[in-house]
Amino acid sequence: MDISLQKTIVFLFFIFIGVLLKVKFKSKEEISGIKKIILNLALPATIFIALLGIKVELHLLILPFLALGLNLLLFLAMPLVLPLMGISKKTPEYRTAKLLIPSLAPGLSCFPFVLEFLGEDYLAKAAMADLGNKVFVLFFLYLVAMNWHYALQSNRRNTGSAQLKPMLKAMISEPVNIFIGMALLLLVFGFTMDSLPFFLSETLEKLSLIMTPLVLLFIGLAVKIKRKQFFQIFSLLCARAGLVLLISGFFILISGIQAQNEILLTMAFGLSACSFWPYAHIAAVDSLELENKPKKKTFNNDFGIAILALSFPLSTVLILGVLNSGTFFASGYTVLLMAGLLLAIGLLLPLFNGLTAKWGHFKFVSPKLERPATENA
Repeated sequence: MDISLQKTIVFLFFIFIGVLLKVKFKSKEEISGIKKIILNLALPATIFIALLGIKVELHLLILPFLALGLNLLLFLAMPLVLPLMGISKKTPEYRTAKLLIPSLAPGLSCFPFVLEFLGEDYLAKAAMADLGNKVFVLFFLYLVAMNWHYALQSNRRNTGSAQLKPMLKAMISEPVNIFIGMALLLLVFGFTMDSLPFFLSETLEKLSLIMTPLVLLFIGLAVKIKRKQFFQIFSLLCARAGLVLLISGFFILISGIQAQNEILLTMAFGLSACSFWPYAHIAAVDSLELENKPKKKTFNNDFGIAILALSFPLSTVLILGVLNSGTFFASGYTVLLMAGLLLAIGLLLPLFNGLTAKWGHFKFVSPKLERPATENA
């Protein structure tokens, strides 16, 4: 069996183990404990190592900007797409989906396959592009999440200094942001992981190692997907994949890319699963609201977990399909064709569900004929 496929099965198996362990985790507090370990230890350590491992190559500097452009286009497209999926604006589900859907997690869902099918040179390009995505998910989406939270919970509907102060306080106090700040400061002075004392670098690496297993186990433990929600999220993720390929197809045509592997890399990177990092922002906001107990929730935690749980396997299938396609995606036109197919699937499923729901409300009643007066006499 192909080694990349085996790695995918390992990831899915961790989620499955989490589902099986549900019987042992009776309370929300127990699952919340795992989430706190991820957010306060494993995730900060992973980000710290990733930032200190950055090697900037001048001829590839355009790639982070292209990835950031893809993130922003997806983010701007969400207000048009989400209502078509039956997700109403100004709801926790809408804000949750708008935060998660534009994010990418190439480290889990894309990099192993790029390395296996395209080689180390293309993995380096994908890693360079991920810098733009990291800026988007770590900084931009964090500010968006906190802005939504304070705008919704503040009694005063102003967005000035009264809202800025608590946001800055939250940014400074978050372990993830502290680690990011420290890593960026060390980068400025030319430090790398090898420059750090052994005990410190080894501790951070050990903490980082538990990140992926814990995240996957947490998804399995926390996921609760109802039948209606499953089809809604599946449609949303198909539409997301369609939008990614639509943007990629136009980019390939405009830029004139003809190299087969370059086209495959563009598609595979964009089809990466949704990132866990925006969920970390959702969890941080959830923790703030747990203390204050507001009337309105900013995000729907369960909906976010369901998106993550479905995003990973669907993304894996699509990426494997693309990388195994041979010369099928030889130009931007075939990419646009695939984009149209995925968009059709994503948009037609909610339409079909809406029609079946409407038809279900109709009741066919056979008319009762009035009996002749002579029969009643």
